Amino acid sequence: MEEPCSRESAATNSAHAPPLLYTLTTSRRTVPNRVFAAVYFCAIMALFSRHVQILLHSKTLVSFSVTLTLFVSDLVLAFLWVSAQSFRVRPVYRKEYPENIEKFLEQSDLPGLDVFICTADPYMEPPTRVVNTALSVMAYEYPTEKLSIYVSDDGGSSLTLFAFMEAAKFAAHWLPFCRKNELATRSPDEYFASNYSRSSETDKIKVMYESMRERVKNVVETGRIDDEYVTSDQARQAFTQWTTYLGFTRQNHPSVIQVLLDKNKDRDIAGHCLPNLVYVSRQKSPTSPHHFKAGALNVLVRVSAAMTNAPVILTLDCDMYSNDPRTVFRALCYVLDPAEIQNRLAFVQFPQEFHGLNENDIHGSEHKRLFKLNPSGLDGLLGPNYLGTGCFIRRRALLGDPSTPVPPVIKEIRPDHIADNPITAPSVLEFAHQVAGCNYENQTDWGSKIGFRYGSLVEDFFTGFRLQCEGWRSIFCNPERAAFLGNAPINFHDFLGQNKRWQIGLLEVASSRYSPITFGVKAMGLFMGLSYSFYAFFPIASISITTYSFLPQLALLNGLNIFPKVSEPWFLLYTFLFLGAYGQDFLEYTVVSGGTIRRWWSDQRIWMAKGLSCSLFGLSEFLLKSIGIPTQGFNVTSKVVDKEQRKRYEQGLLEFGVPSPMFVTLTMAAIINLCSFIYGLINLVSGKEGDFMQLVLSALIVMNCLPIYEAMVLRSDKGKMPATTSVTATILALAVYSVAYLILK
Repeated sequence: MEEPCSRESAATNSAHAPPLLYTLTTSRRTVPNRVFAAVYFCAIMALFSRHVQILLHSKTLVSFSVTLTLFVSDLVLAFLWVSAQSFRVRPVYRKEYPENIEKFLEQSDLPGLDVFICTADPYMEPPTRVVNTALSVMAYEYPTEKLSIYVSDDGGSSLTLFAFMEAAKFAAHWLPFCRKNELATRSPDEYFASNYSRSSETDKIKVMYESMRERVKNVVETGRIDDEYVTSDQARQAFTQWTTYLGFTRQNHPSVIQVLLDKNKDRDIAGHCLPNLVYVSRQKSPTSPHHFKAGALNVLVRVSAAMTNAPVILTLDCDMYSNDPRTVFRALCYVLDPAEIQNRLAFVQFPQEFHGLNENDIHGSEHKRLFKLNPSGLDGLLGPNYLGTGCFIRRRALLGDPSTPVPPVIKEIRPDHIADNPITAPSVLEFAHQVAGCNYENQTDWGSKIGFRYGSLVEDFFTGFRLQCEGWRSIFCNPERAAFLGNAPINFHDFLGQNKRWQIGLLEVASSRYSPITFGVKAMGLFMGLSYSFYAFFPIASISITTYSFLPQLALLNGLNIFPKVSEPWFLLYTFLFLGAYGQDFLEYTVVSGGTIRRWWSDQRIWMAKGLSCSLFGLSEFLLKSIGIPTQGFNVTSKVVDKEQRKRYEQGLLEFGVPSPMFVTLTMAAIINLCSFIYGLINLVSGKEGDFMQLVLSALIVMNCLPIYEAMVLRSDKGKMPATTSVTATILALAVYSVAYLILK
């Protein structure tokens, strides 16, 4: 991996200054990146000059149309390339010294921390996994009296509530066990799945955990909570309340707030206080918009303000457990640094990292650019975008810009309000129910000027963008040991579905009044505006990917040359553009970020596959939605792991087992490129020089489509390509070829 250059700046030590908290260094790639960008930009300009020359001298409608299509496709790619250079202008690296915080700050002076965990469906997001996430942060090496965990259950499920009641009882044993043994991994599932040290104490705690897990799984599988499981007065009261709501649905029910652990009352077996654990299911009504996850997070902002009002908030996905018990102190290295406060720090973002990926990461789930390379580049500007999880946010940043706060109507949820009443006090609970009501936000600034922002399915991206437009900045913290680890989808269809939802959300931002290319550039400057534009407009890459996956191949099959011959000077330009882009991508993935060659290959293959599937369908659905045609609604990504699917995933097999329109377009491209490659190979043997570049392009796509051919012909497992998909794709490929034949001939 790349080593950073010499130290540029640091929170330095002196006779009158606190100990060193962090260092900041500039990457050695900065100058080479800028030089290469200048050269490559000149090459792009030369390419467009060639397109213009051909357009001006076209003598047939076919020639003009083909060149214009390639011109538009290259224009899209050029825009995305230019906007992506913002990540390479000034990449920086940071190193924290969390051990120094305790040298100048007493534990009693540490800021409070409110942790937000959101879940929505106990069948798609298994409660045992959500419970493990909660337990991993409850066991932080942080004063438990400063720690509060808030769980938002947007599914309004008594199954999830039961799981957390069980977790609350288990926490009294798990937290002291973690402290005593100084565990690094504090998610029970992950710890007991590792090569842990065996002892009678460990065996005892493992039996307790497995017993709790089996009770929760049994309740979820049966959908029924037996009386034998409801043993406490608190549980009886909670489920009596839920029984009252049996006539309601997930989209129509009152708010439910249960304090499962109270730091002022509950103790673990060692006598230490337990952190607050609060279950929240907000009120929902069919007549009131609930704004998906952003709405749930805003309810947690208000409920937590009413109860604890900690100045720092940690947002976590329900399947993203803490992998380092001292992560809080790393974030505090920036939150507690006066220089960063003066620089308007809004949040400290940690990278999303995943465990359980197969050897070659066939889905490209590492997302090295999105989660590591790009954030380190943005950190040299105004900071990374908000990724939705693994992020420590200053509560003040959610309530207006740095210089002009937008105070909520009720003073009890202002960031400077001191929440000193017990969280179980009737007045506190009554107020918490009030701010969790579905009508509370009516005629307020919630979702527009304060809180997590509404208007996009990618609420994390949009919220971070708006915060930075308001003048806030952020920090990227990327320690050697992953701070958080999560689970990536192992089902290819789920993976594409999740990405399609993201594509639609990004286009919602791109087309809004807050479009990064206009509003963003004006508010944040050119490079930050371009960086957000790269993400927001990324779905339009499907235009270029689709064009280059079909047009050159159809032209080859019909004897039309659209690229320069090997003997022409323009051939060198095309070669440089291709090798330059691929070469830089390869070096960044493997050398800079330490990825393997096989994972890089998977990553670029998935880039092409997404352009022909989720990006293309996301763009289509967005356009249909824009003109008033209803499309598929929001779906929660399944976190359930099927054993057979897991086995195939570990073998490196893509999952095509369900009929999907997204698989049809992929299969069409595979068929047409295979035919084009065979035809071009025959021409090459026959000595037809002009087909060479089209042949190479077809060969590259054929290599990327090998898993599709395997799924169509060779596989017999449940993950093979459905026959209906193969037949449909073949018929459509023949139809596309027939139309191209009539036009190009």
